[in-house]
Amino acid sequence: MHLRFYILLLACASLAGCGQNQSNVEKGNAEQELYIGIGTEPEGLDPHIVTGVTEHYVLLSLFEGLTTVHPETLAIEPGVALNWDVSKDGLRYTFYLDPEARWSNGDPLTAEAFLFAYERILSPAMGAPYAYMLYCIRGAEAFNKGELTDFAKVGLSSPEPHTLIIDLEAPTPYLLSLPTHYTWFPLHKPTVLANGDMTSRISKWTKPGNMVSNGPFTLAAWRLNHSIYVSKNPYYNGAETVQLNGIHFLPIATDAEERAFRADQLHISSTVPIPRIDWYRKNQPERMRFDTYLGVYYYLINTERGPLKDPRVRKALAYSIDRESITEHVLKAGQKPAYHFTPPNTGGYTAEVKLPYDPDLARQLLAEAGFPGGEGFPKFELLFNTSESHATIAVAIQQMWKEELGIEIGLYNQEWKVYLATRKARKFDIVRAAWIGDYVDPNTFLSLVTSENGNNHSNWGDSKFDDLIRQAASEQDQAARFALFQKAEKILIDEMPVIPIYFYVRSTLIDEAVKGWYPNILDYHPYQDVYLDKTTPSQP
Repeated sequence: MHLRFYILLLACASLAGCGQNQSNVEKGNAEQELYIGIGTEPEGLDPHIVTGVTEHYVLLSLFEGLTTVHPETLAIEPGVALNWDVSKDGLRYTFYLDPEARWSNGDPLTAEAFLFAYERILSPAMGAPYAYMLYCIRGAEAFNKGELTDFAKVGLSSPEPHTLIIDLEAPTPYLLSLPTHYTWFPLHKPTVLANGDMTSRISKWTKPGNMVSNGPFTLAAWRLNHSIYVSKNPYYNGAETVQLNGIHFLPIATDAEERAFRADQLHISSTVPIPRIDWYRKNQPERMRFDTYLGVYYYLINTERGPLKDPRVRKALAYSIDRESITEHVLKAGQKPAYHFTPPNTGGYTAEVKLPYDPDLARQLLAEAGFPGGEGFPKFELLFNTSESHATIAVAIQQMWKEELGIEIGLYNQEWKVYLATRKARKFDIVRAAWIGDYVDPNTFLSLVTSENGNNHSNWGDSKFDDLIRQAASEQDQAARFALFQKAEKILIDEMPVIPIYFYVRSTLIDEAVKGWYPNILDYHPYQDVYLDKTTPSQP
């Protein structure tokens, strides 16, 4: 038996107190406890430091922002804010907080918690990679860059404890979607400061027994590389409507995860292993889901590494990848080849520019860069986080580059936390990456590659590109705004610091007992709407 799978079964038994003949799914259904695979150990649970989807899944159970979304339609719904007003010019949002809102320790939740959280993420000393998510607020970017030192001059204020006013640099049509992202969540100021300074990146405030949160669940236990358990928060406003009593987040590898699902030890998997897709299609199609997902899978190039400094080399690499072969014969889950960076029809925008699949042109560009037939091209490495799927894609592209360009690349993988650290330190040649939309607007993708974005690890920057994204942020006419994005995307495809591979489909194994887990393009699932049907029989 695979060691990780064996450990998983022991972990499930110890966590749930499983009877000898009762699986996690059976016991979870009876006790309203969800078992969900998250693929890997989270980098952390500080919403101002983390950047991944894995972390998002856990944080969504622990915190709630000013707004939330309908679990099926993604329509904006009240969160901590019961309602809000928008000024006629679109520059001021006034949020009226629920006076009954409480933290998980019973403390009242007021606007101060949001002001503290926003000052923290924008403080230069915090070094938050997602600080730019708040740049729509007047003065936020200047404060984050140290150009403004008085936070009181940032467009945030609270005239009374349950009112929060946000003043914007320019009207932002997607503003109400932003507070659904974990970077906009409130923080319990006394807890953070009891465990360090406001901007301490290494702090114990996120540990069980210390964390105070405001979401439908609270952090009960966290055993590294084993499990995270959250239990129902009795102080959550609406706790009486939350049907789940707890959630077990299990960070296990894809192959072991699928076996755990088949053994009724998981309700939901993080993905479906490629070799198992055909089996589920034939034997249990009702348990496998492929949902449209607003995301792009791409390779990020370190543009300061040797020949990779040359756009012709980067384009040669991009033009020699047969994306249709990868999506149809390798992935086989309905993914679409990506010939531009922003997924099609993102908020009504679809990129006009398209990179070609043209091996002949790729070889010509490589020759023009001084490497005819790959002669003299140094060996470089492709990094990816440990995953069977990432490895399979990397091997396929490695072979394409060898056959079409005559170049050799090495492949190496790292566990999630090490991989993230390597990326942030920019100690790579080419690295596997992905971006999932934080909201339904092209800005969430194209702003990622601006020069000073904390998540842009390519060492690439272009002032014209940055100016276009900045102009688009304040442009109110949609046609003119989309025209700016079109120009920016053309620059991106011409410079090629990123190589788009495919547009995502969310592949999941999900037990029939799980209800309220609706497909949506952001893969956003408020746990307060999820429950387990006790009457659903387990699979034989």
